Order: sequence, then C-alpha cells, then structure tokens
Amino acid sequence: MPEPDKGKPKRLRDNRNPEAEEAQAHPSVAPASDAGIILLAEDSEEDVILLRRAFVKAQFVNPLHVVQNGEEAIAYLKGHGKYAHRDEYPLPSLLLLDLKMPRKDGFEELQWVREQRGLAALRVVVLTTSDQSRDVNRAYQLGANSFLMKPVDFGAFVELMQALKGYWMLMSKEPEIVRHLRLPEPPTIKRAARPGAGPI
Repeated sequence: MPEPDKGKPKRLRDNRNPEAEEAQAHPSVAPASDAGIILLAEDSEEDVILLRRAFVKAQFVNPLHVVQNGEEAIAYLKGHGKYAHRDEYPLPSLLLLDLKMPRKDGFEELQWVREQRGLAALRVVVLTTSDQSRDVNRAYQLGANSFLMKPVDFGAFVELMQALKGYWMLMSKEPEIVRHLRLPEPPTIKRAARPGAGPI
C-alpha cells in the first residue's frame, strides 16, 4: 500500500467499485424538482469522490453539482457561461463550501454570496479540513450558516452526511430563493474620447 502524502490526513477508502458508485451518486429516487440541488465547491478530486460515496451510503437523494474553484462557483450562482441554462443548473438549496480553493477561496466566495441581493438567504455550510479558530470565526462573520470539519474516516464521513441530510434538507426550513434567477453582468462603461485628445 503506497504511503500517504505527508502533511495530509489519511483517508480510509471504500473498496467498492468507484465507477459503480459514481453512477449511483445521482439516484433517480426523487426528481430534481422534488429534491433541492446541492452545490459542492471543492477542488480536491479525492474529497469529491469520498463525498459522492458518502452520499450514496447516507441515501442522499438530492442531486449534487460540483465546481472546482471559487470563480467557477460564482459563475454557477450567477448563471453565466456554461451555467446559463437554469433548467439544467438551478440555484442550489444548499452550498457546501471548501475554504482552501484556487482562484477565489471559500472566504471570498462566501463574502460575494452575502453581497448579492438574490443570494443573501442561500444556506452555506463550510466543509473543510481546517480546525483553526480564526477560520471558524471568519466564516461565521462572513455569513456561514454552519462550519463542519471533513472527517478522515469514511464511516464518520457517512455519519456526517446523514446528519447534514437530516437537519439541512429535512428539518431546517429553506428560505425562499428564485431557482431560475440569473444575476446580471455589470454594465460596461465606455469613456467617450474628447475632440483632439490622444488615445486613452
């Protein structure tokens, strides 16, 4: 068995077929109209695979969409680019947000979400490896609804997903958000050249 990377917590893998479980990660038990979308912002492919497997084990029927960095998460929430079709990429019922991401990190993403009028009520759960008090405090100050640490044990990951499903998707009352909302692009301001003026 290969030695795990130094500095990273060892994760226990499930020995079942990854491709089979990947196909099961989007069960057809409940259609998207009945089960709210969950958006996962996570740059670690290993953590995405583990979370998908934990979803299957926890019988999480909500469709899971994954973005790999903060900029892609913002594009999804704005409904821009490849995410422009809201029938295919509706606004999520819950955002699972990693903090350590490229381009824009989780803190920048969280601050941006809370500054958008149409997204201010979106439920955001931080899911990260950090246990630093400063990260916990900053996440809540920026408007996170909850702060969870990623377990290193797969069984504990499943239990966490079961708890998340039970509280956020079944017990907690969801705020009203327009699922097909698209945020407008900021207007482009063109400066008129003055007569006789050189190039700007």
